[in-house]
Amino acid sequence: QVQLVESGGGLVQAGGSLRLSCAASGRTFSSYAMGWFRQAPGKEREFVASISWGDGGTFYADSVQGRFTASRDNAKKTVYLQMNSLKPEDTAVYYCAADRTYYGSSWFDPLVWEYLEVWGQGTLVTVSS
Repeated sequence: QVQLVESGGGLVQAGGSLRLSCAASGRTFSSYAMGWFRQAPGKEREFVASISWGDGGTFYADSVQGRFTASRDNAKKTVYLQMNSLKPEDTAVYYCAADRTYYGSSWFDPLVWEYLEVWGQGTLVTVSS
């Protein structure tokens, strides 16, 4: 089973940028889709982005499209979330996840989330105005 460790969260001013990292460890023979979710105080968890290890395809929530970019480094077994033009509404705890069954494109569906295999511990992103 894969274990995920997230880092890179912090405090940033609106309009600024931040880069989150999610490092995976553990032996894996199957292809994992990986991605990011976030949860703001008092709100439900929200899909942010996903990326396929198989074809490298990426998918984004409408709220972050054009501002956030998900990428991967196979050698480091790490996925990244580059966040630009940050807004106060982006303030949340950001979680990375990995799964061998569901396509990254299906991560938009909340019904899928409970079946995702591995989750990270989360990292807090605070955007001030």
